[in-house]
Amino acid sequence: MQLSALADGIILSWGWRKRLIALATGASGALALPPLDLWPLIVVPMTVAVWLIDGAVGATASSRFKAAFAAGWWWGFGFFLAGLWWLGAAFLVEADKFAWAMPLGVVALPAFLALFPALAFGCARLLWPAGAGRILMLAVALTVSEWLRGHVLTGFPWNVYGMMLAAQGFIAQFAALGGLYGLTLLAVAIGAAPATLGTAEAGARRWRAPILATLTLAALIGFGAWHIPNAAAPVVAGVKLRLMQPNLAQDAKFNARNGEAILNEYLALSDRATSPSTLGVQDVTHLIWPESAFPFLLGRSPQALSRIAAALPPNTTLITGAARAGEALPGESRPPIFNSVQVVNDEGVIVSSYDKVHLVPFGEYLPPILERLIRSVGLSEFVSIPGGFAAGARHIPLSIRGLPAVAPLLCYEAIFPGEVMPQQGPRPGLMLNLTNDGWFGQTSGPYQHLAQARMRAIEEGLPLVRVANTGISAVIDGYGRITGSLPLGTQGVLDANLPQAAPVTLYARFGDAALVGLIALFLLLARVRPG
Repeated sequence: MQLSALADGIILSWGWRKRLIALATGASGALALPPLDLWPLIVVPMTVAVWLIDGAVGATASSRFKAAFAAGWWWGFGFFLAGLWWLGAAFLVEADKFAWAMPLGVVALPAFLALFPALAFGCARLLWPAGAGRILMLAVALTVSEWLRGHVLTGFPWNVYGMMLAAQGFIAQFAALGGLYGLTLLAVAIGAAPATLGTAEAGARRWRAPILATLTLAALIGFGAWHIPNAAAPVVAGVKLRLMQPNLAQDAKFNARNGEAILNEYLALSDRATSPSTLGVQDVTHLIWPESAFPFLLGRSPQALSRIAAALPPNTTLITGAARAGEALPGESRPPIFNSVQVVNDEGVIVSSYDKVHLVPFGEYLPPILERLIRSVGLSEFVSIPGGFAAGARHIPLSIRGLPAVAPLLCYEAIFPGEVMPQQGPRPGLMLNLTNDGWFGQTSGPYQHLAQARMRAIEEGLPLVRVANTGISAVIDGYGRITGSLPLGTQGVLDANLPQAAPVTLYARFGDAALVGLIALFLLLARVRPG
């Protein structure tokens, strides 16, 4: 079938045929995401998106908007359904309580998220120019909608379209200039450019967009090759990290009866020799455990702290995830419980803590406006904390003996572009991401989470140390290169040096300024009449 015939078939499609085309091509975009990372397939959903909007016709602007909105919703529903199916695994951890609600995560959430590309399609159709300009208009509309998705109702910027290019290390380096949303703008434009080959542009004009997209892709690869140094990043002197990945089953991890056994397992695994020449924990300066490490409050367990102190050599520090109890206010029946990073010295003293600021809606707390309704139908948070976790006041740096200033990130705090740096103090020397991806088993979710954390390292030019209960634990340098990792679903320890920070990036200095400039340029060029 010639490309023009395929384009005409999509443009002229109607009813359920058009919906199925939108659903299927949107879903194909998930193939470009981790773990498959088939990034050239970005051409399929983005090119078809142009033709779907071309076919959104009507006698009035309102009817054209509605037609494009509907096509965009089915396209987005397919993308999010295929990209987020793994969320269903979390509902099976305590299947007796949550399995019945699985459709809410697997179907209802993608249905809601699809409203964002639907809005993008509709708005783009209202401003739809002729020729190649519509490629740029689609890129702007989808990028703005993705930015909104990352901020509205606390935001959920998971699998932003720019992540389709994240696996290609050279291309991903553009995030150091324009961040993930800047990469999204270019990703959509590059992916949609072949649309002009199948529609009515005459002669050589039909090749302009694909040729420009190819040159842009080559420029991105060239910039990445220049930006990444040939040598490995230098390391911070005197720092020897040990990442401990226990690979505990999620239903056992939150059972209070398993507290002593879990601590025993952590201590034994942490002291495991990794080669004939190593001496276990005696060789390291910093031992790091994952998020929510214990089914008890570490700060209120002197016995556990005493055992940790006995296991740590002099001048060795433990950094661990743990629930932390705050101070109860007058009239409160119980103190607030925080999801925290806690730093324990070799005397068993918790010397500093960070409380997670950006909590997971429905996972760690229930939105107050919906809480009464949600509880009335028998739902609760996934975490076994009555009333859910309380949010920390602000994102603060951690000062840890022997390390540069640390930007702590708990779980999905690492997926928010531009929101990972502390709100006070100088630039940190590393980001520390403790997480518990055990909720999602052997699915795509942990791979996607790692890829998004890696993107933060590129954006900020900072190394990132990631420790996950079931994996994937890794050390990543400021260019996004993984210097060491532990596979998903395995138990083990990883001994690693800490890479030094890369030079401060343009994105770290100016945030989304480059994105705003590119959007303005795209809008200007989109209105230029084809000649």
